[in-house]
Amino acid sequence: MQPIRSVHVFLVACLVCVTAACSSGGNSTSGSTPPAGGTTTIRITGSDTMVNLVQAWAENYKKVHPDVSIQVAGGGSGVGIAGLIDGILDLAASSREIEPQELERATQKHGGVKPKEYTVALDAIALEDLAEIYGDGGKIEKWSQLGVKNTGCDSDTIVRVSRQNNSGTYVYFREAVLGTKREYKLGSIDQSGSKDVVMLVSRTPCAIGYSGMAYATPDVKTVKLSKVKGQPPVAPSNETATNKTYPLARRLYFYSPGEPKPAVQQFLDWVMSTDGQKIVKDIGFVPMPGSGN
Repeated sequence: MQPIRSVHVFLVACLVCVTAACSSGGNSTSGSTPPAGGTTTIRITGSDTMVNLVQAWAENYKKVHPDVSIQVAGGGSGVGIAGLIDGILDLAASSREIEPQELERATQKHGGVKPKEYTVALDAIALEDLAEIYGDGGKIEKWSQLGVKNTGCDSDTIVRVSRQNNSGTYVYFREAVLGTKREYKLGSIDQSGSKDVVMLVSRTPCAIGYSGMAYATPDVKTVKLSKVKGQPPVAPSNETATNKTYPLARRLYFYSPGEPKPAVQQFLDWVMSTDGQKIVKDIGFVPMPGSGN
């Protein structure tokens, strides 16, 4: 392998959730038709991976529906789903599927009514090597073990950058790369958001990290991956995330507490429309197949 200068490696995965926003006063109502002269408020909390996308949806939706106020917060997919269970949100944003125990708690909390799931976008590491870097008991600690001469990293030691455990991306990466019986290796530098991971990796020549595809910048290098050693590696892109040839492609979700109220359903319909899915592409994620984007 050819020597490379400073290696800033950025592993692209795919993941969704947001934090409960404060109630607004006045004539605001949540998710339903407002009284004359009032404003409808839709509360969305959850995935830090999705927060920029959801905020962009909110801002653009406001232009065509000025009577609707969409309050957006992050905090992680787990925070969003917890808010959904507690009944303080109209939608939870999540970069992972809701877990069976969360689904059961939400259903019990809301009188037997199950949450509804909406796939709203796609997001796009050989997996054996990644597991040996990040997994408990993994034997890969040096760049040279991967056949990489990282001239910007004098120590040759791989610095692992990860996410905090309330992150949907953290959960997705663990399941997809490490499997269900293996935990993360201790000693990683954990960040609260995708943007923070990318920034730290870009400033740390010895580092490797993972995050959502939309957060990649020219200061980091995305990594081609193959499902099995010996197969041709695949780069993350709209196409490879859609056809699932990139090993870490995933779905991004909204969850509602049962059947959404009319104003929330109208927003969801717009998110899935050509206009809403164009914003997915503009932000850097992958639009849903068949959206015309």
